[in-house]
Amino acid sequence: MAKVLMKGNEALGEAAIRAGCRYFFGYPITPQNEIPQYLAKRLPEVGGVFLQAESEIAAINMVYGAAGSGARVMTSSSSPGISLKQEGITYIAGAELPCVIVNMQRGGPGLGSIQPAQSDYFQAVKGGGHGDYKLLVLAPATIQEMVDMMGKAFDLADEYRNPVMILGDGILGQMMEGVEFPAEETALTLAEKPWATTGAKGRKPNLINSLFLDPVELEQHNHHLQRKYDRMAKEVLWENYRTDDAEVVLVGYGSSARIAKAAVDLARAHGIKAGLFRPITLFPFPKAALQEACKQANHVLTVEMSMGQLVEDVRYNLEFKVPVHFYGRSGGMVPTTRAVLEEIIRWAHSGEEDKA
Repeated sequence: MAKVLMKGNEALGEAAIRAGCRYFFGYPITPQNEIPQYLAKRLPEVGGVFLQAESEIAAINMVYGAAGSGARVMTSSSSPGISLKQEGITYIAGAELPCVIVNMQRGGPGLGSIQPAQSDYFQAVKGGGHGDYKLLVLAPATIQEMVDMMGKAFDLADEYRNPVMILGDGILGQMMEGVEFPAEETALTLAEKPWATTGAKGRKPNLINSLFLDPVELEQHNHHLQRKYDRMAKEVLWENYRTDDAEVVLVGYGSSARIAKAAVDLARAHGIKAGLFRPITLFPFPKAALQEACKQANHVLTVEMSMGQLVEDVRYNLEFKVPVHFYGRSGGMVPTTRAVLEEIIRWAHSGEEDKA
């Protein structure tokens, strides 16, 4: 199939339709507005439903309802909008409902800016709402990867009956690249969902709920959820780039990883053995793969568009056995390849021991 040139947000919307998504509920916020704009036109063409809700809070609760009926449903927003959705997200996780949530991150805190950022990492991987719950979190680095991930996101949501977040940023949403799409959705066969609230004629009614007034029952439910999150560990995805002999290993995801990869090539041209480890799943985190990639490293450097969030998980998963440093820009500022190269050179020539 020939490639087509598309903006990231629009390509993501088309990929969702081809993955079987037929319901979208959302509310406008920059820099993700092209997703609902595109789906407002395309969903009715395939018999689906697009609805702009009166608020982000309303939108996520509509997602709860559609997911409870067994439909493939999605919402999208950007940082402050995702914050408003957190109560609904924790309800969805507690009720074990599959859906896909897209966050095209922008600068914060507060209303911040409309420029790209990666400062929602903690919110995404630690559970931004209340309670002991987790989302599966996928972090694409290209528009093609965003397209390819959409089908996987819906499949994982259905398999684990859990919300899946695609964590992008304003760069990925607004840039244009050539992409190839999977087969049309007409070839898609979705598994039965016997738990769904599709009507109870001829069978016992299904009940979908996240409220447990009995503390014993709620604790049992939390243990059940935790066992599910443990099973998710096998879903880890990552990319190694020139890490086989790397003495300085960069770690980054999404747009930052693209910048870091270019810096690795420049470092190699300077005779420095640098490499990149890119986690594609942020939860579950590819701990064993990270440790393997860094087994020869003298220094590890995270590259982020934040004040330092991914760096904490890298230190934890490397068990503080190698110095881990941080380089980041925030508020919508983007790291440059030259600045990252300077950080690589700094640590490659450093003999000091960092206590991390």
